[in-house]
Amino acid sequence: MSLANQQARVHLASRSPRRRDLLTQIGVGFDTIAFRSDARGDPELDETPLPGEDPSTYVERIARNKVDLGCRIVYWRRLLEQPVLAADTTIELAGELIGKPTDADDAKRILRRLSDRTHRVLTAMAIGFEGRIEVARSVSEVSFRELDDGEIDRYVASGEPMDKAGAYGIQGRAAMFIEHLAGSYTGVMGLPLCETAQLLKTFGYQP
Repeated sequence: MSLANQQARVHLASRSPRRRDLLTQIGVGFDTIAFRSDARGDPELDETPLPGEDPSTYVERIARNKVDLGCRIVYWRRLLEQPVLAADTTIELAGELIGKPTDADDAKRILRRLSDRTHRVLTAMAIGFEGRIEVARSVSEVSFRELDDGEIDRYVASGEPMDKAGAYGIQGRAAMFIEHLAGSYTGVMGLPLCETAQLLKTFGYQP
């Protein structure tokens, strides 16, 4: 079924307020599907990298898994039939994947590693509808200036890094750390809008 001429609306399989804001920015309405966030979580969403898995394959696999589970939740709960959108973001530094910090000390360690270096931010988006899943990816390069321990400590104390891949949010206080960005600003935030809109078009959906 084509979605042309229908109201732009999706199921968003994400808790991220940034992704909600970004979808709203381009006029896409959404209903949120929340995955379990307790200690057990959803086993389908285990984000442990597979042995030898490269960053691009990893981030696309996680986004696809999120959409697959989201589509099943729509079916189980008999929710409105509309596309399910999910995304995943990871940081790659010198070949190593860097996810969200486990605690404040881990956030400080991550930021010290990013200081005065360039890293890659990979965000994969996946959309599932009527048994079909399509995936797209955005890759950006971000260069940090040199950070001193004091500003790292103050930034971590703000609480901003704790739910973000790479322990920073480009749209927040960490903007003062970034010397150069090559790629997608919204991709670094967690949902590249150009690629997301193009992916929606493949389902006949015009935001």
